[in-house]
Amino acid sequence: MTLQHIERPTGIGAHENGNGLGADILSLAGRTLTRLLSRYGLLLGFLALWQAAASGGWVNAAVLPPIDMIVVALWKGLAGGSLLGDIAISLQRAGLAFAAAATVAIPLGLVMGQTRSVETALDPILQLFRQTSALALYPVFILLLGLGEASKVFVIFWATLFPLLLNTISGVKEVDPKLLEMARVYGARRLTIFRRVVLPGAVPSIFVGLRLGATTALLLLIASEMIGANKGIGFQVMNAQYNFQIPLMFASIVILAALGLIANQVLVSLQRRLCRWSSSAG
Repeated sequence: MTLQHIERPTGIGAHENGNGLGADILSLAGRTLTRLLSRYGLLLGFLALWQAAASGGWVNAAVLPPIDMIVVALWKGLAGGSLLGDIAISLQRAGLAFAAAATVAIPLGLVMGQTRSVETALDPILQLFRQTSALALYPVFILLLGLGEASKVFVIFWATLFPLLLNTISGVKEVDPKLLEMARVYGARRLTIFRRVVLPGAVPSIFVGLRLGATTALLLLIASEMIGANKGIGFQVMNAQYNFQIPLMFASIVILAALGLIANQVLVSLQRRLCRWSSSAG
């Protein structure tokens, strides 16, 4: 057997391995593309239809501008810094109200969920306030607190409080009674039962409340900034509409949607980290 005969099969094997690697890469790329299209295909189709309709004159481009004009307005606002200050003040208002609502609602919900007498005493007035729209009470908050930051933060706090509170109470009540009974049988104290059984069992429901509260905070943020504000994303939406800067108006709406998606994703990631044992953590 000559050296030529020995080397020839090796070359064929390398060629076959190369083809196999290329086929694997193409297969992986195909699967990735399929997953992306199955998840985002409808959204991409909607955006493409919007762009075609606005650019082709199917709709009034002055009212519904093309996607590329919105992207340009968004880039100019962010690169020029005009929107960065609005984002900062909006995040400050919503973040302060959300943190205050969580600080009040979660401990109160844990107490109400465990103590029947406290729930019986507080439930009627909380139900009354919950059924009253925060936007309907906003003029009252303005009369009491003025048109400054206090009224804007408080109306966001007020609307965010109830989703958090109700989900916390629900989470405490949905803890498996068998786990509580088992803990009592083994002689666990009340504080230990709360720390080891009740609180971990309520955490998934609390995170549902946090996600609902974050969405509510952003919704009320827009409403509060549309009245008596001179800064913020909500103000920018109204100001752009009044000045007929429609691409800038849509760019501000895109920023609001992005903030909501980011906040939700942060909470989902935190929930998955803290609730790995729970099947509902996703």
